[in-house]
Amino acid sequence: MNLVDVHCHLNHALFKDDIDSVIQRAKDAGVKSIIVSGTNTESNKQVLELVKHDPILNISLGIHPIDALGLSEGETGIPKQLKPINIEEEFKFIEKNKSKILAIGEVGMDFHWDKTHHAEQKEIFRKVCTFAVRIKKPIIVHAWEAEEECLDILEAEINGKVPVILHCFGGRKALITRGKELGYYFTVPPSILKSSNFQTLVKKVNLHQLLTETDAPWQSPLKDTKNEPSFVAKTIQKIAEIKGLSVQETAEKIWENYTDVFLSHLNKHL
Repeated sequence: MNLVDVHCHLNHALFKDDIDSVIQRAKDAGVKSIIVSGTNTESNKQVLELVKHDPILNISLGIHPIDALGLSEGETGIPKQLKPINIEEEFKFIEKNKSKILAIGEVGMDFHWDKTHHAEQKEIFRKVCTFAVRIKKPIIVHAWEAEEECLDILEAEINGKVPVILHCFGGRKALITRGKELGYYFTVPPSILKSSNFQTLVKKVNLHQLLTETDAPWQSPLKDTKNEPSFVAKTIQKIAEIKGLSVQETAEKIWENYTDVFLSHLNKHL
């Protein structure tokens, strides 16, 4: 089987001492591609260096909405952004490295952690969407308690020009339907094993619009265990169960989705 993790944070401190073992377990599970996502100025640089570690690793470079404002919420295990990001300078850095990346992400809006700067978040996200279209890269979107607002901006600014990937989407059923009808992709993490929200999402969304991610080290299906890319095998099993399909058929379709979104799209614009 060909498995894929389209969004994780292997630059997290929890992986510092066992990154080789984590990568090997992923390979043993059938994972063929892992997209490691940047979130701010320092982590984007860190991710670019990390992926030299093994050919299985790929890159998305991003501007997390909280980091963009310099409002990092305590210690997270990844580089902390202590001041607002210079958006235009970060765009220049990302564009300089665009031949090395598969996507822009993670980006978006987060009204869970930030209750007061919503207008600024919207303005930044519009700029990010415009930038993704300009450099012709898929966009991986974080939308925590800002799902409807993210969809509004994506519909207005992206409008089918590049693929949209909704990462760990937690919106209500009507918003899942809206995203599905807009042709967006939804990532499913291993926490689907215990999350009724993700199980509902998989029931509602067509298989050809699903992708697997881990968000490692977060979104683990196991208590007190860090998440890692090998766990996408558990996600595939659960999706197959919900859809009434074989594990092999499910894995093949999601791999096909990955190649359509990240590789075929890339090749069209080389």
